[in-house]
Amino acid sequence: MLEDIPLINSNVTLPNGSELQSGHAWNGDAVQQEDHIFAESMGQITDFTFGKQTAKVFDDMLDRSVPYYSEIQRATAELVRDFAVEGTNIYDLGCSTCNSFLQIGQGLSKDFNVKFIGIDSSTEMLERAQAKLSEVRFPWDCELLKDELNADLHLENASVVLLVLTLQFVRPLYREKIIANIYESLNPGGCLILVEKVLGEHSVYNRLFINHYYEMKKRHGYTEMEIAQKREALENVLVPYQLKENKELLRSKGFEKLDVFFKWYNFCGIVALK
Repeated sequence: MLEDIPLINSNVTLPNGSELQSGHAWNGDAVQQEDHIFAESMGQITDFTFGKQTAKVFDDMLDRSVPYYSEIQRATAELVRDFAVEGTNIYDLGCSTCNSFLQIGQGLSKDFNVKFIGIDSSTEMLERAQAKLSEVRFPWDCELLKDELNADLHLENASVVLLVLTLQFVRPLYREKIIANIYESLNPGGCLILVEKVLGEHSVYNRLFINHYYEMKKRHGYTEMEIAQKREALENVLVPYQLKENKELLRSKGFEKLDVFFKWYNFCGIVALK
């Protein structure tokens, strides 16, 4: 059982209307564990999921698998603070364990009146997010919701919406609808921050970028077998676009003012204003 500690206005809402108990503290099962999911030969590889096994190691997976992850989070948080408006909502779609909310909070006044709303399809991720927010006694109004990003999301009064390493996992069939929904939900002057794994603009670059990415993963302790097995598990789950395709998607839904704030081989970050 997770021990209850006080937490201000934070809860996880499930589809049936029930709530996970707020104020969860860390216990031995919740502490970040090292990612060894693909360390043993698996034979038949199944599709990658964001369930319990992944949730336990997800923070370590991000640190070791995403280039300059901490710097991406820092830059994202700075941009959020640039555009967040008092009395509005900050959304994180695909919030996982809420690293972005924690990073944003490091430079935000506790008196700044804003509501954080995290949405994720994984109950296990939301439970760990709840535990992390509780541990630091996250002082802002915060709501964590379990929902599929393929569905019609109801967003309102948004000054900032985050899609940090999330859109790539959404079926391409739904991406236009999600971006259009975000644009309509943002207040004038609001911003979308999109961080994605991307394809190279040419096959030559794409091959080189992927090779350098795998070299980075090896430097971070992953073996060739781990890299190969995870690549196979993600093949039908993570579908990246080219950077220019992501820009075209944003512009087609109304985001005319956009720029790249991060680029490393096959990863990029885009800020887009309404």
